[in-house]
Amino acid sequence: MSTQDSTALSQASEKDAQPSALSRFLTATEIDTRMLGMVAALFAVWCAFDIYSGILRPNDGLFGGAFLTPRNLWTLLVQTSSIAVMSTGMVLIIIMRHIDLSIGSMLSLVAVAGAVLQVYIMAPAIGVGHPVIWIVAIIACLVLGTLIGALNGYLTAYAQIPAFIVTLGGLIAFSGVAFLLAKGVTVAPMDKTFKLIGGGVPASWLGPFWSWVLAIAACALIVFAVINGRSQRKRFKFPLRPVWAEVTLAAIGSAAVVATTWVITSYPWPFGLIRRYALENNITIPAGVENRDGDAICMAGEKIVRCTEGLIYYTGYAVPVLVALGVGAAMTFVAGRTRFGRYVYSIGGNPEAAELSGINTKMMTVKVFALMGFLVGISAVISSARLDAATNALGQLNELFVIAAAVIGGTSLAGGIGTIYGALLGALMMQSIQSGMALLNLPAAFQNIVVGTVLVFAVFVDQFYRRRVK
Repeated sequence: MSTQDSTALSQASEKDAQPSALSRFLTATEIDTRMLGMVAALFAVWCAFDIYSGILRPNDGLFGGAFLTPRNLWTLLVQTSSIAVMSTGMVLIIIMRHIDLSIGSMLSLVAVAGAVLQVYIMAPAIGVGHPVIWIVAIIACLVLGTLIGALNGYLTAYAQIPAFIVTLGGLIAFSGVAFLLAKGVTVAPMDKTFKLIGGGVPASWLGPFWSWVLAIAACALIVFAVINGRSQRKRFKFPLRPVWAEVTLAAIGSAAVVATTWVITSYPWPFGLIRRYALENNITIPAGVENRDGDAICMAGEKIVRCTEGLIYYTGYAVPVLVALGVGAAMTFVAGRTRFGRYVYSIGGNPEAAELSGINTKMMTVKVFALMGFLVGISAVISSARLDAATNALGQLNELFVIAAAVIGGTSLAGGIGTIYGALLGALMMQSIQSGMALLNLPAAFQNIVVGTVLVFAVFVDQFYRRRVK
């Protein structure tokens, strides 16, 4: 081989060995590639449902369907809130190599207990609508959920009963207790203020103005987090990301917030709700001509009809969505920036080494299960407030959806690996699949088949990824 040929071959090898532009970008920004893949998969699912629904029932979605519309996306976020809250706690439990199968029945029990407290005990005692009722009901739900979770953790850690058996027993027992407590009937209605947490009434929607104020604050917080993170890296002499990478991360985060807020604030109140709100509050409905293509309402003679210009309100962020986002932010901080979170990951990575290093693994197990119960209490409040009722079947199958959300979001069933933001995306993915299939009027049996298949596929991907890493 000639010298020129050897040089050309060497240059070609060096060129092939150089990372691609995408690889350099991901390395510089430190973006999680699994999260990037999940976002791409989520958007693909949304587009598929919108295209297919456009064939069956044309609408104003991105691809002519009914899925990628402000109305459906707003509803999707509200529906995801309860599962998203619980999935953040399930991440920590699975990271510690445990599982909690009881959260669905626990949610039913906590929700029924809170409803019974409101409807049958406090309302007759101090009067319907008393301002203390909703406060006491929420505190009771949170405390009860925490105690039940702590009991699960105690039996797992100190009685040394496998978490699978403890929570499987809870799955059966808590549902029975909820049935007895509710006496087999639906407990309703909830306190008027309590219902605001469910996001089902106009008073629980921020509206465009406050939604954009919140969006601007969130963008400012993202920029601050990026700057603070860079200063912390300098302080501890960690490698710094390039400035352009920091700017890109801040821009991507802010763009996501702005886009979400724009969609949320583009959804007008339903026609019937605007009409009822106007009549109940003595709001004058402007005169106009009948036009059934708009979302506003106006007067056509003596009739109240839809029109393109008239009385119109927009929703904005709903309270349960804000609660879910707040819980996600708090749990991200707990998991990544506190000693408690570091202990959880240490125990999940190597329980024996963690115990030898001085970590009280048994007490940590109780604390993590208690935290899971606390989050179940929050979800119980959201679910019962949204439905304005509670039954012993309220949380049915929720445990499966929560576990699926955590696993789809990248939490490894082998323990030690998982992220809160991944679980939130997983919850959104699970609810998107359910919502899309319901939009297409697919049978419930088919929906269960698809959800089960997605869960198995997610575990397969996790195992494949772990083998590749090794």
